[in-house]
Amino acid sequence: MRTARAWLGSTHPGPAVAVTLVTVVLAVGVGLGPWRTALLGLAMLAGQFSVGLSNDWIDARRDRAAGRTDKPVALGAISVPVVRASAFLTAVLAVMLTVPLGPLPLAVHAIFIVSAWSYNAYLKKTPFSVLPYIVSFGLLPTLVTLCLPVVAPWWAFGAGALLGVAAHFANVLPDLETDAATGVRGLPHRLGARGSGIVIAASLATASALLYVGAPDVLHLFGLALGVTLAIVCVVLVLRGVASRLLFRLIIAAALLDVVLLAVSGTALAA
Repeated sequence: MRTARAWLGSTHPGPAVAVTLVTVVLAVGVGLGPWRTALLGLAMLAGQFSVGLSNDWIDARRDRAAGRTDKPVALGAISVPVVRASAFLTAVLAVMLTVPLGPLPLAVHAIFIVSAWSYNAYLKKTPFSVLPYIVSFGLLPTLVTLCLPVVAPWWAFGAGALLGVAAHFANVLPDLETDAATGVRGLPHRLGARGSGIVIAASLATASALLYVGAPDVLHLFGLALGVTLAIVCVVLVLRGVASRLLFRLIIAAALLDVVLLAVSGTALAA
């Protein structure tokens, strides 16, 4: 039981479930149908598990050096070989589950997973660390609509990519000093806390604008107004040098708002 809990912790279940839920809501919104929605959801969950497992396997030595108590591998609760093998197995499972959905969704999901793995393997330490997030999050709406099959509109790719940018910077922001001490210098580390905060705010506000362009209804107009307001507050706090829990909560709130707006844009995505 303890090993099972350690394994589950190594999958990064929070982000994995969050991305899967967004995928499922998008699938329901575009009218994908019960069995294809369920299959796509399981495939996405397996793929996200593989990404989390690969992160803990690849970063095991660095996590131990940094004293990460939130990483089961770093604590010795589960071995690196088990996590490494699980990362490959769940990646293969994710691809196999996507096969019945068609060759185009299969190709896009494979790119999605390879992109995320490339971040863990190398790109997180480079100025191009944001690139996998742009690719993977940008492709998410298209992965869903190709199951119809329909290509998602340009604004959906743009909004997804911008949400990926915000997700990357927001995820790294609390760990800038710890990462730098262990040799990780991605784009957020090079821009610093202030620059990263501004990038996050601008990305989320622009994503809200793109979502309104794609679905110009009252809900998305309200979302645009609220998203821009939250972004302005974030920028003001950043420029004043405020690096507090309030800032991080505002960033998360703005990100969740855009995710919801994207998730309820189903009919517009498949138009």
